[in-house]
Amino acid sequence: MQKERLYGKTLNELIAVTKRIGLPGFAAKQIADWLYKKEIKVIDEMTNLSKKMRDVLAEEYEIGVTDPERVSVSKDGTKKYLFRVLKDKYIETAFIPEKDRATICVSSQAGCQMGCIFCMTGKQGFQGNLSSNEILNQFRSLPEFKELTNMVYMGMGEPLDNINEVLKSLEIMTSTWGHGWSPTRITVSTVGLVGKLREFLQNTRCHLAVSLHSPFDEERRRLMPIQKTNTVKEVVDIIRNFDINNQRRVSFEYILFVGVNDTPVHVNEIARILNGIKCRINIIRFHPIPGSDFLSPDMKTTIAFKEALNAKGILTTIRASRGVDIQAACGLLSTLEQNRDSSL
Repeated sequence: MQKERLYGKTLNELIAVTKRIGLPGFAAKQIADWLYKKEIKVIDEMTNLSKKMRDVLAEEYEIGVTDPERVSVSKDGTKKYLFRVLKDKYIETAFIPEKDRATICVSSQAGCQMGCIFCMTGKQGFQGNLSSNEILNQFRSLPEFKELTNMVYMGMGEPLDNINEVLKSLEIMTSTWGHGWSPTRITVSTVGLVGKLREFLQNTRCHLAVSLHSPFDEERRRLMPIQKTNTVKEVVDIIRNFDINNQRRVSFEYILFVGVNDTPVHVNEIARILNGIKCRINIIRFHPIPGSDFLSPDMKTTIAFKEALNAKGILTTIRASRGVDIQAACGLLSTLEQNRDSSL
């Protein structure tokens, strides 16, 4: 019988575990301390619990920290780790070192059901939600774990489509009994699931990044089918009407495609719909994927688009492309691995 994993459980869940197996109430905080502060890998290392208590716990539970299957290393220092999840699926986790920070980009689902036509993960289809254990295991099992300064939920999947497990993972990351990170070190990206966006804003203080890619409903619908039920206006209105405090940063992600969404008309409409919202725009260069005819504009066009938005009063930056030589586009590495497995 497979044992249940302790790593990835909230304090309330650990309290429920101790009650169920007859451990004293104080044991839950001790277990949380071992899991999230002391980085143990086996229950027997919980030395402030009696041997009998450890044995009772170990009958049904394990820590549940597992190593990545393999890693690809870019010439720019970026690393992409491949983890096996849901028994026979794969997800990707990126480690992105910079001068003064080190960022981990985690996945929240295997595959994705949002169907964005420019995304390789979307082409995999939806394969399953990750548990909070599988989300946080990417963080805890990274060899560079102690170097990390920031976390972004921008890997495979739509985080708000797995809202319960994502919120659990954020609670563990930011609670004093957990890893104790400031919410300002964490950014969650979303295509903008309206009801769940409200839930995220109400229950966390983490930064928000919204995948925009076009300010026009019909055009965005062609790029991102979720737009049919979660329009630009609905998403922007939620953000505009929510009491965004100074500690939370809101950004809009914008992938530029040649001849699609890179015109002065787009600049003007972006400025119009975001008027009055304290935010920034991150321009992202498109990494080609198999079967896609989309192209990224040249750097001159990209810079001109950025400067036009800045002139409208919207802080705009161009995100540096990282790891291009190691299947940088999200979903490519896991797709290759799954195709390899299916051919064996």
